[in-house]
Amino acid sequence: QVQLVESGGGLVQAGGSLRLSCAASGRAFSRYYMGWFRQAPGKERDFVAHIKWTDGREYYADSVKGRFTISRDNAKDMVYLQMNNLKPEDTAVYYCAARTTDGGRWSIFNAVRHYDYWGQGTQVTVSS
Repeated sequence: QVQLVESGGGLVQAGGSLRLSCAASGRAFSRYYMGWFRQAPGKERDFVAHIKWTDGREYYADSVKGRFTISRDNAKDMVYLQMNNLKPEDTAVYYCAARTTDGGRWSIFNAVRHYDYWGQGTQVTVSS
């Protein structure tokens, strides 16, 4: 069984920063893309960013571009989301996800249905 475990959430003031981590454990699995999504109360789960495991190619939602940075550590099986200049509208539960099939060089995987494994989420609250 594959497990993804997020950590690093918390309460921060607007303009502050947080770094989320996602640890993968359990049986070995092929991962091609790792993504971060978020879900605010009463809203759908929205795409934040993804990174291709092999070459580190990144892709971001417009709402976080320039403020958030996704990265990975292949040796440690870790994915990170550095969030700077946080805004109250960034408040949500943040989920880590893994996609186990590849895509073309310029593929974008920004929907929930594109991912095969999910973590339980970590709460991020940004106060104004």
